[in-house]
Amino acid sequence: MQRETWRHFDFWLLGAVAVLTIFGLAMIRSAIAGNEELLELYPRQIIFASIGFVVVLVVASIDYHLWVPVSRVLYAVVVLMLGIVAVAGDALGGARRWIDTGFFLIQPSELAKVVMILVLADFFTRNQNRVHDLKWIVRSLVPTLGMVVWIFLQPDLSTSITIMVIWFALLWVSGLHWKHVLFFGIAAILIAVIGFPFLEEYQQQRVLSFLFPDPEARFGNIYNVNQARISIGSGGWLGQGYGQGSQVQLRFLKVRHTDFIFSALSEEFGFVGAVAVLLLLIFVIIRCLRGARLARDTYGALICYGVATFIFFHMTINVAMNLNLIPVTGLPLPFISQGGSSLLSTLLGIGIVESVVVRHKTLEF
Repeated sequence: MQRETWRHFDFWLLGAVAVLTIFGLAMIRSAIAGNEELLELYPRQIIFASIGFVVVLVVASIDYHLWVPVSRVLYAVVVLMLGIVAVAGDALGGARRWIDTGFFLIQPSELAKVVMILVLADFFTRNQNRVHDLKWIVRSLVPTLGMVVWIFLQPDLSTSITIMVIWFALLWVSGLHWKHVLFFGIAAILIAVIGFPFLEEYQQQRVLSFLFPDPEARFGNIYNVNQARISIGSGGWLGQGYGQGSQVQLRFLKVRHTDFIFSALSEEFGFVGAVAVLLLLIFVIIRCLRGARLARDTYGALICYGVATFIFFHMTINVAMNLNLIPVTGLPLPFISQGGSSLLSTLLGIGIVESVVVRHKTLEF
């Protein structure tokens, strides 16, 4: 990158992301708790993290406007990959979401989140004067649903909802009228009620077990959530120490390296450590919103808003799930949870935000 690019580069954002990612690697290593079947996940995550930070620097050096034509190609590629997943993807945990390359698994739905941010940012920029026209709002739903349908069929309800949240967030900041907000709110409730019977059995069970929990359950979602709450509570103020959490190391806490890694870090680092991680994530979101404020055009601003929404939604839903405030979902804690595709896609988003920041007109601290 040129010297001018480095002068505007947001090192605070990159530093916060680096700290979170390194901490995530440490937590994954602890959460594996000696399980031989999971040991290979740690070095794989290191590889994805290393590639991801190279991606951040490379993408930041590229003018973000070049993503306008590229995003349309990426959209077609991701939809094609999702189609391949539907036909010949690898099924894990009751869902078909991965493509096995022979070396590692790729989850196209993770890349879909960033691609949809780029596609929708371009659409709303080109039609920013027509956002009050319901016809154009519906038109923005066409590419969104074109992606969501494939993801929903995997089935992956949480990622489908994430993309719809990104769509609504970008629509909102583009100037959505209040009457349309009410319309979409009512529509969302009706779709949730009418669509519930058509969900997969395990998805229905997650909702029902949340609404009507069985305190005596010894397996399944309720058991996992109960163990997560015990882990959080046993951490106290300062935690039991790295690698010393009894719930984690004795493997009472399930899926502790992915969905419930927030509970694992809360047990080991306590309330203070958990709050520190959340504050650092909030700092990353604020720096992304700062990028939106500094952006020289609407397209760049919408990209930054989209990435901020994506990270905020993941963080909020994952923590709420660990605290049993919402039904169990598969959304990871950004930069912390194990998952190469998720980490790489999030770092790609950070790289695009950096690209927007380094090309704003005035240097601002």
